[in-house]
Amino acid sequence: MTLVWFRRDLRLGDLPTITAAADSGDPVLGLFVLDDRLLKASGGPRRDFLFRSLAALDEQMGGRLLVVNGDPETVVPKVARAIDAECVHVSADYGPYGRERDERVGKQVLLVTTGSPYAVAPGRVVKSDGEPYKVFTPYFRQWLDHGWRGPADTSASTLDWIDPADVSGPRRVQIPTEEDGSDFAAGEKAASTQWSEFLERVKGYDDERNRPDLDATSRMSVYLKYGNIHPRTMLKDLGALRSEGSAAYRRQIAWRDFYADILFQRPDSARENYVKKFDKIELDSGKHADELFAAWCEGRTGFPIVDAGMRQLNSEKWMHNRVRMIVASFLVKDLHLPWWRGARYFMNTLVDGDLASNQHGWQWTAGSGTDASPYFRVFNPITQGEKFDPTGDYVRRWVPELRGEEGKAVHTLKFGRPQGYPDPIVDHKHEREVAIARFKAL
Repeated sequence: MTLVWFRRDLRLGDLPTITAAADSGDPVLGLFVLDDRLLKASGGPRRDFLFRSLAALDEQMGGRLLVVNGDPETVVPKVARAIDAECVHVSADYGPYGRERDERVGKQVLLVTTGSPYAVAPGRVVKSDGEPYKVFTPYFRQWLDHGWRGPADTSASTLDWIDPADVSGPRRVQIPTEEDGSDFAAGEKAASTQWSEFLERVKGYDDERNRPDLDATSRMSVYLKYGNIHPRTMLKDLGALRSEGSAAYRRQIAWRDFYADILFQRPDSARENYVKKFDKIELDSGKHADELFAAWCEGRTGFPIVDAGMRQLNSEKWMHNRVRMIVASFLVKDLHLPWWRGARYFMNTLVDGDLASNQHGWQWTAGSGTDASPYFRVFNPITQGEKFDPTGDYVRRWVPELRGEEGKAVHTLKFGRPQGYPDPIVDHKHEREVAIARFKAL
């Protein structure tokens, strides 16, 4: 018998792991381990989506997914022994914890790694001298030249799945549920449906992707996070199109690979500044800083576009990407708080929280990351709102106190603030000067 250990690949289509397992010709047991170390580090929305993805996968497999609790170092070898499996088939995990976990498990059982969650696996795209890229644009050019494999032709019927009831060993547990969820449908079928719907409007993606008032983004990040779909499948579909929108979206997939590569090369950058000189930048702390942070989290800063973004996050467990940059800039450069504090809140709240993309997206805004936005580039939350939410519809949707304000005046509130909506918690012009002064002090 053969064992397939699912992790960040919760699907059956385009899954090279299945192809490798099928080569043995033996019946296959599908396994997922509920790892408390990962579950405790995940926010409720991510746990909820994970559990619902597992339920969808189990249904695809005819109820034959073995779900167990425990430490993979103990559980995986135990299951492998229970079915006399000579090896365990997995997709590669390039995250800091995943690499360490697989090294431990691999000392007890042979792990056969086929494929990864990325179009181009971390470590593959390097300079001519073998060094990793630190800047996206040359990485992107080489990423395109390197290319990627086509989708694997796999499905539920590719393998003869073993019924866990016929296996003695670790006790099968019921897939948990989580109350703090999102409205995102989970599973491979939901991912395919969402992707097909987006492809019908991808042509306008390049022009409209920065408009949070429009339904112009794909919302595929959560499906990529849990492997409900593979980027190869998406790239194949995009390759059949010829538009600026499809090209712009392909570039976003490359950014995802780039950040995964950076984290692979520098695991410390998940928690620490990529550019070490930023370790010395002056940051605020104490009771007042905590009060400002709470106002930011709750969407009551008095800056409409910032408050709209945070309220969307708290309600939908998701936020438009342009607004993620705006609220991140506000936290770091207007409130002078550490980027990792905001990144942690995002990871606890976002349904699509991905360690590489989240941490390095925050560092890009903070100026401390690879290929980062210059620190002296401080987003003005009012002009950002006017530029990217020109109708004001996004703010009015998420900040009901401002629904009486017409057009882009909702961003300036130059005629006064409605009762119940707070005054700005900081003076942006002053705090911008403070931020730039602190940067220069480095």
